[in-house]
Amino acid sequence: MNRLSSDVRLPLYQRLRDQLAEQIANNRWRPGEAIPTEAALSSEYCLSTGTVRKAIDMLVNENILERQQGRGTFIRRPQFQSSLFRFFRFQSASGERQVPESRILSIEAVTAPSAVSHALGLPLDAQVIRLIRLRLLDAQPVLAEEIWLPQVQFQTLLEIDLSRQGPLLYPIYEEQCGQVVAYAEETLTAEAINETHARLLQVPVNSPVVVIERLARNYAGQPLEWRRSRGHASHFRYSVDLSLIHI
Repeated sequence: MNRLSSDVRLPLYQRLRDQLAEQIANNRWRPGEAIPTEAALSSEYCLSTGTVRKAIDMLVNENILERQQGRGTFIRRPQFQSSLFRFFRFQSASGERQVPESRILSIEAVTAPSAVSHALGLPLDAQVIRLIRLRLLDAQPVLAEEIWLPQVQFQTLLEIDLSRQGPLLYPIYEEQCGQVVAYAEETLTAEAINETHARLLQVPVNSPVVVIERLARNYAGQPLEWRRSRGHASHFRYSVDLSLIHI
């Protein structure tokens, strides 16, 4: 029998929800895999099926799990690539969507600046990985990204050649470091670009740019990555499916 380890003041279904989320974050089950049945979890934790179902309902509503009719309940694999297309127009000459090429300009271990340690929930003197990346479309820079990661979880990135790993970072995090991004919070702002980022994007200093600040978390809600992506305002667009919003 497994014991629930979270705050005993919380309802049992909430404690089970927290326990399952932590186990998912620790890779007991991988994205795309099925979790045990409600009956199996009831037996494992000595809880009623109603309590188990309520915990699973919470994780389904949080988009951590998904139910598949006749098959079971599975770890949901998030899709983040659509975020780029929600905010920026990246298309080929024929109008087809294109995933921008990834070019890693630098990667190094540094002491976390205060803003980074605050965002990632780390001590002020914690070691982090700072990664500078350029995204290009038809060889032209369209996004300049500054990415910060806790070094403890992502040390392996300093030991491999990221240029050989493909354009998307989250699959690399999972395959090389065992860290799965479950969800992210994004904030959108605009600014006049400084000299450093103007040089990367090959635009005049003080040109208008859109900044997407993203804090990515694992299934247990722990911060894994903080990044700032800057793109020229001429590429900016905002797209949302209003059918998914209750007005």
